[in-house]
Amino acid sequence: MLAIDLDTAVARCEQLLAGHDKGYVCVTGVHGVMESRSDPELRAVLNRAFLCLPDGMPTVWVGRLQGHRGIRRVYGPDFMMAMCRRSQQTGWRHFLYGGAPGVVDKLAERLLSVMPWLFIAGTYTPPYAPLTPAGEREMTDKVAHARPDILWVGLSTPKQEKFMAQYSDKLQVPLMVGVGAAFDLHAGLRRDAPDWMKRSGLQWLHRLCQEPRRLAPRYLRHNPRFLWEIGLQLSGWGPSGAD
Repeated sequence: MLAIDLDTAVARCEQLLAGHDKGYVCVTGVHGVMESRSDPELRAVLNRAFLCLPDGMPTVWVGRLQGHRGIRRVYGPDFMMAMCRRSQQTGWRHFLYGGAPGVVDKLAERLLSVMPWLFIAGTYTPPYAPLTPAGEREMTDKVAHARPDILWVGLSTPKQEKFMAQYSDKLQVPLMVGVGAAFDLHAGLRRDAPDWMKRSGLQWLHRLCQEPRRLAPRYLRHNPRFLWEIGLQLSGWGPSGAD
């Protein structure tokens, strides 16, 4: 039976790093789940992940309805901060990859202001377009020189998940984690939802109010379909899950 929460996720990642293994972590909510329903490549990426964590309350509620009583939400920004705090004991080296120009520098500054012992080994802001061969060499060389234990990927879904899968064998990084909006939140560029909205599954509404033009089409496309397909699945009329 599935039993995952923030502490368990941190412990699992610590075990991976202590054992000198490799893997990537996907922090996934309704958006990622529904994108994977129509994108076989993304579905395969999620299925191959070391951990696929429930980022939103709807995925937690569905998990509990399916009998996984121990499941708890593992919110990407909270997971990132928990791993950074754990680094005070472990000495992990961190690399920040993603964000708009200037975001990773602001993020590093803010993280170090509250955790001065944190080892940020490097940062990289990729172009909006796919990496060119020259850009890929620059990025891989910078990561190799930094020798991070954890590479945090702050791109949108499904871009960050596909990036991790594509480079999991090319980069000498034990652990990659896709945390999306955590970069903007921890850099102080976006306001987080209050706790009561998170617990109630209404964080999407808080985000929609901040970015209506970008997020309205996504929510209108995915949320009704998610409810419909989950309803069919739970009633026994729909598919049992991802391939």
